[in-house]
This record gives sequence, C-alpha cells and structure tokens, in this order.
Amino acid sequence: MQLQKFGHSCLLVETGEGRLLIDPGTFSAGFEQLDGLTGILVTHQHPDHLDVERLRPLLDRNADAQLVADPATAQILHDDHGIEARVASTGDRIDLGVDVEVVGQQHAEIHRDLPRIPNAGYVIDGRLLHPGDAIDVTDRQVELLALPTMAPWMRMSEAVDFMRAVQPRAVIPIHEALLRSTDLYYNAFRNLGPKDAELRVLDDGEPIQV
Repeated sequence: MQLQKFGHSCLLVETGEGRLLIDPGTFSAGFEQLDGLTGILVTHQHPDHLDVERLRPLLDRNADAQLVADPATAQILHDDHGIEARVASTGDRIDLGVDVEVVGQQHAEIHRDLPRIPNAGYVIDGRLLHPGDAIDVTDRQVELLALPTMAPWMRMSEAVDFMRAVQPRAVIPIHEALLRSTDLYYNAFRNLGPKDAELRVLDDGEPIQV
C-alpha cells in the first residue's frame, strides 16, 4: 500500500487495483491534478473534508472514479450541486479496485447543543482505517490508523485512547491543520500510544510504502 497526504485529512491510498482519494477538503492542496482514481471517498460534509468547488473538476478528470459519501453529504451534493454520489452506509462493502468497508455512523460531538451529523469511516483493504471525524470505531484492530490529531471536538487524551483501543502497527497523523505546531501532539502519540505502534508522519507530502 502506498500512502500520500495532501494536508489535513486528505489521503491518497494506492493498493492492488485501487487508487483512492479520501477527504479532499479546503485545508488540503495538491490533489487537484490527480488522475486514474478509482474512488473518491468523503467522510462527512464539513468543508475541511470536502471542497465542492474543487470536487467537480476532479470528477471531470476522473470520469471512471466512483464518488462515495455519507448519507447527508450525498444528499447535499445531489440537491445543491447536481453531483451524484453513492451513499455510504454502515456495513457496506464497496469494490473500488480494492475492498472498502464503511464503518461508524456519526461525527463526534462538538457540543451537546449542536446536532451531530453523519460521518462515514472507511477501512481500506482490511488494513487502513480512516475514521473521518470520529474516534469511536474501536471494535476492531487494524494495521494502519489515520489518527485525528487535533480538533474542537476532541482532547489529546481521547486520541491516545483511540490508538490504544485500535492497537495499530503504524499511525498516520491527520486533521492537524488547526495547529501552529504539531510537536506536542506527535510526541504524545509516540510516548503514550501502543508501544509497538510506529508514527509515520506524512506532512511533507511525500508518498510512503506501508
């Protein structure tokens, strides 16, 4: 599996016959010229995970790619932008040149007075979990975990506990764009996470093999 990060929560995942782009949002850059995609996966509707203005030309460049999104986002894309997306429901298995399993249901709570929205996490090839904005998919152990680093809806301790529950071999930090410096968080992940979990930082944008 080859992974490349385009900032924040946007990952390009290449494995088998699959070439998947996850969460092309407003805090991400460099994904616009990608081609040969078999799938574009959106976890939820927030702009830092979905930049609709850049989505349409990306779909034009990748006419054979299947767009997959949580139910609320799929509805917004259809009603407001005339873009069709396959609805990702919990438990779905989707063949995008590689097996994609949909996990989780809701975005993490930001505040009790704010309604929670749907959020679809994705397990790619049974190996990589990209949870979107949720840290409650703890019913399985995966080899690779895309770990949200910092957000208004989470504490550092919750990210560490998520790592400990999932017990990955390697952790790829995502969702870091709101930080001036990532050092405190990444060092906490190294020191407090599972002893055998390797932190693989992709923030330089270079692809890695995992």
